[in-house]
Amino acid sequence: MTSHNTISRVERLTKRAEYLAVRNGKKRRGKYFLLEVLDRGDGDHNGELKPPRIGYTVTKRQGNAVKRNRIRRRLKEAVRLKAHEFLKPGHDYVLIGHNELLDASFSDLIYSLEERFKSKKNSDRNPRTGAKHKNNVAECKD
Repeated sequence: MTSHNTISRVERLTKRAEYLAVRNGKKRRGKYFLLEVLDRGDGDHNGELKPPRIGYTVTKRQGNAVKRNRIRRRLKEAVRLKAHEFLKPGHDYVLIGHNELLDASFSDLIYSLEERFKSKKNSDRNPRTGAKHKNNVAECKD
């Protein structure tokens, strides 16, 4: 018997357009990965809960194919073990792995994953420089 808070089935993002759509959602940056979240708006359609969908990506900047696949496998296992507690119906998730994940202990990875899923904040910092984005109209001065 499953409770209402857990998800019994998680689908995968399969098309490039689905990954690109999630880029318009919320971003939650962490030390080991970036989590992008998009509410599809079809979570409770006609009384039927649509399962969450998740995708994984690791850019070539993170290393050769062996390293990228290892990063992806570690992310998948962490999600399999823990994320089902936090995934919401009708949402799409993309995890973008960083090579710092290779040196992290698995318990640190799980902790970071839990923190990113619990977080409701959008990141307002540039991932390269750490500086705050200046796209807020109130901050612009002529």
